[in-house]
Amino acid sequence: MKKLTLSLAAAALAIGTASAQMHGTSAKADSLAAYQPQPYATIHNAPWSETAVLYELNTRQFTPEGTFRAARKQLPRLKKLGVNIIWLMPIHPIGKKNRKGTLGSPYSVRNYLEVNPRLGTKADLKAFVDAAHKLGMHVILDWVANHTAWDNVWVKAHPDWYERNWKGDFTPTPWWDWSDIIDLNYDKPALRKAMTDAMVYWVKNFGIDGYRADVAGYVPLDFWETARARLERIRPVFMLAEWKFPEYTRKAFDAVYAWDWHNTMKNIAQGKADATALYGYYSENESAWPKSAMRMVYVANHDSNAWEGTQYENFGEALPAVIALSFTGEGIPMIYDGQEACNHKRLAFFEKDTIQWDAHPDCRLGSLFHDLIRFRDDNKALHNGKWGARMVKVDNDKPQQVFSWVRQEGNDKVFGVFNLSAKPVTVSFPTRLQAGTYHEFRGSAPVTITRGETMTLPAWGYRLFAHEE
Repeated sequence: MKKLTLSLAAAALAIGTASAQMHGTSAKADSLAAYQPQPYATIHNAPWSETAVLYELNTRQFTPEGTFRAARKQLPRLKKLGVNIIWLMPIHPIGKKNRKGTLGSPYSVRNYLEVNPRLGTKADLKAFVDAAHKLGMHVILDWVANHTAWDNVWVKAHPDWYERNWKGDFTPTPWWDWSDIIDLNYDKPALRKAMTDAMVYWVKNFGIDGYRADVAGYVPLDFWETARARLERIRPVFMLAEWKFPEYTRKAFDAVYAWDWHNTMKNIAQGKADATALYGYYSENESAWPKSAMRMVYVANHDSNAWEGTQYENFGEALPAVIALSFTGEGIPMIYDGQEACNHKRLAFFEKDTIQWDAHPDCRLGSLFHDLIRFRDDNKALHNGKWGARMVKVDNDKPQQVFSWVRQEGNDKVFGVFNLSAKPVTVSFPTRLQAGTYHEFRGSAPVTITRGETMTLPAWGYRLFAHEE
């Protein structure tokens, strides 16, 4: 009995030794190369997007004429402001069937290959793009791929390209009051090709530099990835998605909306939250998003202005600080036309409602935008996406009121301090992270900041410091 037990033990030992040898061989084969991290985003961002500032241009309301030709005359002013990507709201003919208001929504497209005659001709659009290019600027078009007007040319030519409701009828996007449009069906390969062909048409023939995709998440992501690949074969493009998830910045889009930033800043400005409310946004930004992703931080756009309120209704006295953070924190900034002129009114969405450019002669937002863009251009740490630096929290003794951070890329370092409250504050910074010698934004004399530095800021005050070489 003992002999048998010993024999079994010896056999077990031999099997164990062989197993260990085999596992050793397997471990060698299972090298660290298999665990090498792969880049999440494979997009090749156009070099000109490094310092890009977007300007959303609502052609209908931008000038009294509401045309490309009239808007073209304003390009030198926008260039001087510092803008380098013009985002044109939809340029196409607007549907007449079930139209809302007198002029209808520009997001109700009747023909993807034509231009709304109220805005001008194709030649006028081409002249606008050419003029922008001569100034070193780029132009992207607002693209509405999810739905069309009820009288789009495809409705009769390709009725099978549309979604149907339970009764078998064409249907608007469910749940929303979008009665002037009907949904497309992206199960149809022919629709996908036709839509991509239309996007290629404007890039190839008119020099368009990319697209802002309306409700991008309502359209399958693989469509956008395929479309991006085709456009890239023509020229480098910039793509902005009206959506909010990281996977959209993997192969399809350079930038997405930062809705959460906008809403958080509104809550802070309206006293519904304090400065620590931003921790959630920036924590997610750092941990859940690739560094190359550009999240569009905006103070106003056509939707917020029309349906939520003007920049003054939404942000009140906090407005300059909110603008300053949008241009210096992580993200790609955007200006909605009329902001720089201190526009105080909600622009009508379905009617002609011209921006009153000279209504506020004491407006200082134009100079603020100009100076912030220059400050941003001069400091690489503030550049977009993969080119810029991550924000690092700087601890302070008044975190409910003061939001402070450093962005550093090599020797380039920016220290930002924002009093996001309606009360003055005296704040100190116990760490050495912010220590250094700087030039202050809109200042001239060098400023030295030390560990334990104390500073006082007025209500909604902010200070920005760029590292002094």
